[in-house]
Amino acid sequence: MSVGAPLVVARGLTKRFDDFVAVDAIDVTVEAGQCFGFLGPNGAGKSSTMRMVGCVSARSGGELQVLGLDPDTDGPRIRGRLGVVPQEDTLDLEIDVLDNLIVYGRYFGLPRAELRPRALELLEFVQLTERMHDKVEPLSGGMKRRLTIARALMNRPELILLDEPTTGLDPQARHLVWDRLYKLKQDGVTIVLTTHYMDEAEQLCDRLVIMDEARIVDEGSPRDLIDRHATREVVEMRFPDGDERERAVARARATGDQVEDVAERVLVYTEDGDALVAAFLAEGHRPAAVLVRRSTLEDVFLLLTGRTLDE
Repeated sequence: MSVGAPLVVARGLTKRFDDFVAVDAIDVTVEAGQCFGFLGPNGAGKSSTMRMVGCVSARSGGELQVLGLDPDTDGPRIRGRLGVVPQEDTLDLEIDVLDNLIVYGRYFGLPRAELRPRALELLEFVQLTERMHDKVEPLSGGMKRRLTIARALMNRPELILLDEPTTGLDPQARHLVWDRLYKLKQDGVTIVLTTHYMDEAEQLCDRLVIMDEARIVDEGSPRDLIDRHATREVVEMRFPDGDERERAVARARATGDQVEDVAERVLVYTEDGDALVAAFLAEGHRPAAVLVRRSTLEDVFLLLTGRTLDE
């Protein structure tokens, strides 16, 4: 692979399961040193894409190069240079934390003299040094995820694949994982992750694609996507009864602002949320709750697809 070449290049990448199309002719380029994200709801095709990039699922069509190699003919060579964090933890519950890393390192042929020092270095990195002699089972979900990330780094991979790395974790555990991933990004490690958490994508990704129903609907940096599709602010309103809600929706649409009536909320996309709220109140509208906030990737997804990420 030439210096500066993209680590992943996909053109028309497709995955079918019989008549079901899981990934529909997508184009993706991941540059070295990036954190690249696939953002979308469950079933959008994110994990199927990651399995093809990880050389554990053959593509049905299109072109794919990973680390300058063809997964069809060079799968083992590619896998030896990847670090993989799957959706589900696959840690060995029969051995302790330290040995989970040492045993995994042996699969990659690391010299015995390097195994323990490398494992200790990574346990310090993921803040699990004090638990090195503990069994895996009693660890919290966040600790297991951090241990899985450490394990994925044992072979000093050129590319790390993380499939929904913080699903099921509480907010504190999620932020600890984000902190470690952000540190990796600062160190120049190339990361590809899937997520349905818009805040995770905004925190970590330099560039991302938004996927829905097996296709890419747009791509760019988080800030570029928000600027392209949303307004500076969003007003969220909830109303005590349906009639008042309908009047508020009609009034909001009359201003020319984009309005979404979704999940018991009326969302109005505007450049000045405080001014819009003041005008609503002056005209006698009485929402039960009002929130003025900045636009997010969640709003981008809603405006592009008409659905929320958790639908």
